[in-house]
Amino acid sequence: MIEFAPDVPRWKQVAEVMRSRIGDGTYPARSRVPSVVQLTEEFGIAATTGQKVHRALREEGLIYTEPGLGSFVADRPQG
Repeated sequence: MIEFAPDVPRWKQVAEVMRSRIGDGTYPARSRVPSVVQLTEEFGIAATTGQKVHRALREEGLIYTEPGLGSFVADRPQG
């Protein structure tokens, strides 16, 4: 678990951790990212908070979801 800053929504803080993990290769392209349930367990957050994290990362194009399979890191062009 992380220590949450009181002045920033928790979903934003968890999303930042996930962005960092995607960026540093902890979760490489096409690898599965933690489910909402796994996020709730790891970070001690509510399911709705975990859903906001996934939604934000999808909207940013960092992950995509395959119904019935899970969520995965999107391919990104090499810069």
